[in-house]
Amino acid sequence: MKPIIFSTPMVQAILAGRKSMTRRVIKDKDITNNFDIDIDGSVYAYIDPETGDSCPPTAIAKYQVGDILWVRETWSRDENGEYVYRTNYGTTEDDSFPPSMFRWRPSIHMPREAARIFLKVTNVRVERLQDITEEDAIAEGVSWLDEACYSNNGWTPTLYDLDSGGSPVFRDGFTALWDSINAKRGYGWETNPWVWVIEFEKISKDEAERLEGSEWPDQQKQG
Repeated sequence: MKPIIFSTPMVQAILAGRKSMTRRVIKDKDITNNFDIDIDGSVYAYIDPETGDSCPPTAIAKYQVGDILWVRETWSRDENGEYVYRTNYGTTEDDSFPPSMFRWRPSIHMPREAARIFLKVTNVRVERLQDITEEDAIAEGVSWLDEACYSNNGWTPTLYDLDSGGSPVFRDGFTALWDSINAKRGYGWETNPWVWVIEFEKISKDEAERLEGSEWPDQQKQG
C-alpha cells in the first residue's frame, strides 16, 4: 500500500462521497508537453527535446492504476490511546482546535496503523491544470456551498435560500481551493502546471487488505 496525504476539507469530501479525483503537480521542470504510457501500462511524463526525439521517462506517476492507497490525515490520540481525527471535529485551519481536547499532529506523521480511509486508483492521466472540466471540478470534492463557486455572480448561498442566485461554477471553487493549497508553493492556478490526474474509489479496510494481499500491521505491535 502507498500513503497519500489529503487536507482536512478533502478528507471530509471523501467521507461524504463527493471526492473521487485528485490532482498533483508534476514537479520535474524539464518536462514540457509530451506524455506517454510505458509498455507495462505505467503513466509517465518525458522530456520533449529540440530534436523531437523522446527521452527516457523523467517523471513516473507515483500512483498507478490498481494501487491501494491509505489516507494520511491530521490526527491525534485520546486519553485511552485511541486514534482520533481532526475531520471529526471541524475543518478549522487552527491545528490546535479544539485546544482543550487534543494536540493535533500533522498528516505527514500519521502511522499506517491509524489509517481509516482506503482508496483504489482507477485511472491516471496527465493534463494542464486549467484544462479541468466542470464535471472534474465536482469530482475533486468542491462543495456547492463554497462561496468561491459564486464569485462571478456575486451570490452567497445559504441553506435557507438555495435557489435565489443562480448556479454554482465548480471550476471557480476548485481554482480557489487549489490556490489555497498550492499558490504559496509556486504552483498557483495562473501558472497552469502539468498535473497528474488521479481517479480513485473508496474501499473498505478489509477489501484493501485483500487486494494488497498482506495483513495489516498489528496496532499493539506498532503503537
